[in-house]
Amino acid sequence: MSPADIEALADSLSDSAHVLHKRIMAAIRKNAATSGQAISHGEAQALFEQEIALRQQANALYADATGYAARALALPARELLDLAARAREHIRRIDRAKELAGIASALLNAAAAIAALKPEALVPALEDLKEHLAALPDTAKKASLPAGDGHTMET
Repeated sequence: MSPADIEALADSLSDSAHVLHKRIMAAIRKNAATSGQAISHGEAQALFEQEIALRQQANALYADATGYAARALALPARELLDLAARAREHIRRIDRAKELAGIASALLNAAAAIAALKPEALVPALEDLKEHLAALPDTAKKASLPAGDGHTMET
């Protein structure tokens, strides 16, 4: 994985954190505008914490991009960048806080494996991210999610 690939991943993580922040704020505004609750305080707080963690991981990757390349960490750069981009697009469109948390957590685990220089931990993290993304409806069209017991974040 080259320094440019690592910087691109950091950019993608940072973009995902930004999109996650927008979704959280939209859900909070919806809470204020309606009597129904789109997201609970606890869910919003947990998502804010994941947003911060994504930003911190992105910053760590920016800071260490040259060092990773020098150590010749063998990572599937294109696959990782594609997955991160797909995750960001899903974050833009999904409505359920639980799904947002799952994707954010999987992104964090992948970034942490890279930052810790543990490629053996990256494979399970990528598989987890793939599973979360595969379980979601296609992002090309806004899916109508069945009613359930989880909170939604529709905007």
